[in-house]
Amino acid sequence: MDLLPFPICPDFRIAETSIFTDHPGATEQSDLRSSSTPWASAPSAKARPLTGHLRCDVLVVGAGITGALVAERLTREGRDVVLIDREDPGQGSTIASTAMLLWEIDRPLSALVDLYGFERAARAYRASFDAVTGLLSLAAQAGFPCAMRSRNSLYLASGDTLKPLQQEHSLRERADLPGALLDHAALMSRFGITRAGALLSPVAADADPVQLTYGLLRVAQQRGAQVLRAHAIKFETGGKSVHVSVDNASDIEARFVVLATGYVMPDIVGPTPHQAASSWAIATKPQPRNLWPTEALIWEASENYYYARTTRGGRIIFGGEDDEAVVEPEARDAATPAKAARLCEKLRALWPRAVGDIDFRWSGTFDTTKDGLPLIGTVPGTRNILAAYGYGGNGITFSYLAAALIAKLIAGQTSPLLDDFAIDRDID
Repeated sequence: MDLLPFPICPDFRIAETSIFTDHPGATEQSDLRSSSTPWASAPSAKARPLTGHLRCDVLVVGAGITGALVAERLTREGRDVVLIDREDPGQGSTIASTAMLLWEIDRPLSALVDLYGFERAARAYRASFDAVTGLLSLAAQAGFPCAMRSRNSLYLASGDTLKPLQQEHSLRERADLPGALLDHAALMSRFGITRAGALLSPVAADADPVQLTYGLLRVAQQRGAQVLRAHAIKFETGGKSVHVSVDNASDIEARFVVLATGYVMPDIVGPTPHQAASSWAIATKPQPRNLWPTEALIWEASENYYYARTTRGGRIIFGGEDDEAVVEPEARDAATPAKAARLCEKLRALWPRAVGDIDFRWSGTFDTTKDGLPLIGTVPGTRNILAAYGYGGNGITFSYLAAALIAKLIAGQTSPLLDDFAIDRDID
């Protein structure tokens, strides 16, 4: 699509247009990716086509970041793993991720306590914290390039009062979660941001999600995993295995199947407590001299929050403008100019020092759950089909957590988290 000449906001200009399309009804891989995001320049990893019949311990359907994390974990435990994807690895929704690796969940701890009680809410938050810790450790030990950086997170007050954040901080302290409450003066002094206050928390991270995916897949392949091009079209369960048919008349027989298909959920999963919405993001040209102190990950204490991060090369990535009413590709395309303009205005209001052209803008439909928690575990009505859906703003964090819980299930173990994240759980 040609760029229309219009002013975005003072000192900002859109230099390139791209649309990322991603919705549960999509059938084309081109609907799951953008050709122009900050992560799209790397050469794509290639997968050879599946031909004939294949058997394995675990078949992972989906070779994006979730499938890669699952494969790494299962091969680490000695499982015979095959991954399939209808296109090359990492070229679906992964390529549009902003890769802000937070342990703080989309729903505040206080909101989860109101919904589920303190014990269950705190368990989810602590599991998310452990997942980010595990991701940082995994990337450091593996040593592959993925621009992974340990960051702090800055959770900004959205109004004129600090009271909601004081309540949140108190609950986090009770749950043994780290962090400090900053009032207006402290926030201004340390970060130069004019809000009523913020929660400053350690153990966050950012990364290049495509390179992270490729690195994890290489590790899994070195342990014997196969990554193949195939489109699963039919799942049949019976006895001790699952038979999967693919679109070129080939087939795979696996003891377990793990669905890691992102926002395209096979019909076999059935109804789930999730809601589609769209989000938009922009990325500036590199401006390393104009970044906020410590380059903490920034997000807001509001339901439809804005978020910001930087990159190793000095770009600012800013996103938000979530909209549940605009989920079809054509509608998002039409909305992108106005949404990008709004994001520019919000970025300048948050951080007036940000200047320069916008190199990338993209949008995508993503799925969230009402409680902000992932969908992980056995697919209802099946025996050996498992699901790893890390929906919401914590997608990669939840995907790491899903990999650990899926490994437990395959090993015949259990966890109270599997009840907390059950696909068919009731959410009021």
